[in-house]
Amino acid sequence: MFGFSDETYIDIASGNGGHGCVSFRREKFVPKGGPDGGDGGRGGDVVFVVKDNLRTLGHLKIQRSFRAENGRPGQGARCAGRDGRDVEIPVPRGTVIRNAETGELIKDLTGLDRYVFLEGGRGGLGNWHFRTAVRQTPRFAQPGGKGTEMRVGLELQIIADIGLVGFPNAGKSSLINLYTNARSKVAGYPFTTKIPVLGVLREGDQDVVIADIPGIIEGASEGSGMGYRFLRHISRTKGLCYLVDLSDDRYLEGFDILSSELSKYSEELGSKKSIIVGTKIDEPGTEERFEELRRKYSDKKVLPLSIYRDDLIEALRHELFRLSEGGKAEENGGFTARMDTDAYYRDEA
Repeated sequence: MFGFSDETYIDIASGNGGHGCVSFRREKFVPKGGPDGGDGGRGGDVVFVVKDNLRTLGHLKIQRSFRAENGRPGQGARCAGRDGRDVEIPVPRGTVIRNAETGELIKDLTGLDRYVFLEGGRGGLGNWHFRTAVRQTPRFAQPGGKGTEMRVGLELQIIADIGLVGFPNAGKSSLINLYTNARSKVAGYPFTTKIPVLGVLREGDQDVVIADIPGIIEGASEGSGMGYRFLRHISRTKGLCYLVDLSDDRYLEGFDILSSELSKYSEELGSKKSIIVGTKIDEPGTEERFEELRRKYSDKKVLPLSIYRDDLIEALRHELFRLSEGGKAEENGGFTARMDTDAYYRDEA
């Protein structure tokens, strides 16, 4: 079993083409047989194959070198050499290929199942091709083309619709466990989530993929906590769900700190559409804090959450579908009514 790995470097090489053959026909009663050298085989390609059963790049930490087979040389009697076998490199969906030296993006494999990255060298032509009326015995053939060698960096960017962002212990793991079949670790100490966790929220024929990443803390841009290591996994999301722990004394600063850290990493990431969720509203004194939070961010969607309140759970579920652009629930046959989050504050009959 491999551990979680979301980046690695590998050395790859496509195969060389086989050389063309220099040969002349030699048969009884054919004293001056002409040229009959066959062509060399084509070198094998380097092919990236996207596998849905892979979740990390850990297997490429073990094998770091991949070389396609060389083409075989041509033979007499116009027999062509065999093409070299391709080398296939399995990667999870969401992998991007970068230049190992510059970090420049070469290819994003999103949406692809198979991609020929390096083509093998061409096979050389045999001397049969070079005969002419004035050159009937060509004693040369074409050499095979060289393959390409390269070192590349592979980076996994998880494909998700919604990214959960929050300080450690803000309730991200509890939320993804509540809505999906994910089993993210929940404990009473910081950084219980050490690797990204994916879960699928389903409603009817609609799916929303949610990504829970390790907690972000102030100073992540300077390397504090786990720094920015896992933020690439929410770079593809359609929206972000910021979780603010209402029992934390920084409840009014949390969103500003988090969005600032994300903007330092990427302006695009920091400007994604988002909602704010005040968690742990079942704890004493948090209702008043939620009201302050909602007043401060009156221009944003701010929702309360307690994992013990079904009405708040359903309200947030609806909002996550809307945020993912799959949640035009009224038109798409999903949710038929919108939950009233203010009902939490009304006296029950």
